[in-house]
Amino acid sequence: MVRYLTTNGRGNCQRPSGPFVLRFTRLWRRRRRPGYRRANGVVGRRPSNAITLTIQGGKIIILDVSMGSSTAQDRRIHNRLGIAREGLPFIGIGLAVTLLFLFIGVVSLTIVAGALTLFVLYFFRDPDREAGVEQKAVLTPADGKVMGVWNLERGDNPLETRAVKVSVFMSLFNVHVNRIPARGRIAKISYRPGAFFSANLDKASEKNEQNAVTLETRDGKQIVFVQIAGLIARRIACWVREGNEVQAGQRFGLIRFGSRVDVFLPEGSRVEVQPRQKVKAGKTIIGYLP
Repeated sequence: MVRYLTTNGRGNCQRPSGPFVLRFTRLWRRRRRPGYRRANGVVGRRPSNAITLTIQGGKIIILDVSMGSSTAQDRRIHNRLGIAREGLPFIGIGLAVTLLFLFIGVVSLTIVAGALTLFVLYFFRDPDREAGVEQKAVLTPADGKVMGVWNLERGDNPLETRAVKVSVFMSLFNVHVNRIPARGRIAKISYRPGAFFSANLDKASEKNEQNAVTLETRDGKQIVFVQIAGLIARRIACWVREGNEVQAGQRFGLIRFGSRVDVFLPEGSRVEVQPRQKVKAGKTIIGYLP
């Protein structure tokens, strides 16, 4: 039997432990589908930050130490540092390496390490933004450039009906903190493992690793926004949970190092943006609900 300890999903047992909330999920090994089952029911690869231990009796324990406490997530959502908290370890490592090269007197490497540290600091910037939301307005959840707007006639999309799709590409130079597009309640969060094609390719929406968040507004409309990993982006962070009440413009996650966000609006929505238009998360209105 394989036993999984995780803090970023829902399991069949839950126990608080210090600053972490540990959730346990049990399942039997599968012969044809190796891997692990996430608590939300998705079978995929073992996470990169997991630790595997072999103990007597043939049991294997996989531990995922992602922060799972509501306090830690609240700090990220209501961040006042000006820098996303996910970036602090990278900035700390960059500063340490820069100081090391400075101490041993290697000027060229000191300059390179210092420049890279400044870029990481710039990449993880998290400016405070006030969202002035109009009635039925939908804000873009991501900074970047609009890749395209499509009317989807078939129901093979997260809304499972006719919909309007707006895609926003986030380059390395955009703010990568994502924000809630409208006021409402988080109805569903669905993670799907996948490939890492360049995020500006159409097949990235179908093939790449992604995290879909379904939002239900106060008047019963549904909006789905999908965080999609890119060629360089290898981690999707989502700080909200199913059932959370959220506000328009509120931070809800981050994708590291270049990516895209697809937004699915219900049929009849009026889109206000054009392809290649630059947008800002929590500020730019991409459309209005019907």
